[in-house]
Amino acid sequence: MLHKEFEQEHLKRFSAERENKRLDDAVNALPGESPDGWSVGSVKLKLPAPKVAVPEVDAPEFEVSGILYRPLLDVLVEAFQSPDFLQYHTTPFDLRWDPKHNPDDPDTPILNVDVPAYTSHSMLKDFNELPQTAEPYLETIIAAYMFWSDSTHLANFGDASLYTYFGNQSKYTRAKPISKAGHHQAYFPSLPDTIIDFYRSLFKVPPSPEILTHLKRELMHRVWDLLLTPEFIHAWVHGIVVKCYDGVEHRIFPRFFTYGADYPEKVLLATIKYFGGCPCPCCYIKKEQIVDMGSKADMRRRSNLWTDNSTWRETIERVRGWIFGKGWLIGGAKVTSNLKEKLWVPTRNVFSKLAEHGFDLFSMFVPDLLHEVELGVVKSFFTHLVRILYCVGIETVDELNRRCD
Repeated sequence: MLHKEFEQEHLKRFSAERENKRLDDAVNALPGESPDGWSVGSVKLKLPAPKVAVPEVDAPEFEVSGILYRPLLDVLVEAFQSPDFLQYHTTPFDLRWDPKHNPDDPDTPILNVDVPAYTSHSMLKDFNELPQTAEPYLETIIAAYMFWSDSTHLANFGDASLYTYFGNQSKYTRAKPISKAGHHQAYFPSLPDTIIDFYRSLFKVPPSPEILTHLKRELMHRVWDLLLTPEFIHAWVHGIVVKCYDGVEHRIFPRFFTYGADYPEKVLLATIKYFGGCPCPCCYIKKEQIVDMGSKADMRRRSNLWTDNSTWRETIERVRGWIFGKGWLIGGAKVTSNLKEKLWVPTRNVFSKLAEHGFDLFSMFVPDLLHEVELGVVKSFFTHLVRILYCVGIETVDELNRRCD
């Protein structure tokens, strides 16, 4: 209070008794109540049944309640009004490297360093495409959402966490746990076991594995539907005015840049069949072409990317009409044949709500080195090599252990 920059105006109408009571009330929240800043929601899943023809709008529903989540805009405002904002890059820029650095030769080629989000081509493109606002005096900022989740991380508790980071912050800061750059966003519940008895009570038969898998996909996207509120979509298009930590108002446009998850969760998010005809959530590489990985042909195939287009969405709507309206089997030949050789799934992708505003959901999936490489390909490859060594002779395994010591 004795600091020269302290303003006594800040203490007007301040009551220490009132603030202490607020802290006590927050600590003494009753069990079952949502923590401060969190919302508790519920979603309803439409239940299909084979040979039961009923329009989707009239189909029976199963409610999943007690879903904890935080609105996306709340996390944005919290982050940009925190002291971390002083480390945020509010304007993207080109970062270039001149390997030779010859000032006498202006034609020396330079390389773009496309590593941080705020120097990426994607963020520069989005920034240049921002709409002109009615308040030119407000600085416009892109809030680069970067989501990370793991469907196996909290398997012991039955839920998976979703965390939000912002690409406006340096990756070196985000990577430090002490920086607390991750914002807890939501919990994805698993499909309750009670759904089996509920389903049997309605249709006199238990749900098939295909139906349970379908409902798991539906649950994931219904939870995301709680997050993609009309207010958030309005902010996506028109921006949201926030008085940031620097005391200046800015118009912030949220954008989704990356979504990191393990492969089973990516499949749920991309609404493609698990290890199906085209197992990659980013491109149309077929399963039988995976063995060509690293070849020139493979690099050409990777340029054929998934896109969120009207053909895909119309196909899903048509097939869902048959599943509910005609009682077709979800895993039946009629449904599978209409979902193309890529083996799409009959689930509406909630991220398609942003398609009309120029967002392609397939562009945000990024490799998860921990689960897809270190605990995935590399672990399987190394395990197979050890089995080969055991077949050759136990002394080769001892030699491997010696070299790894």
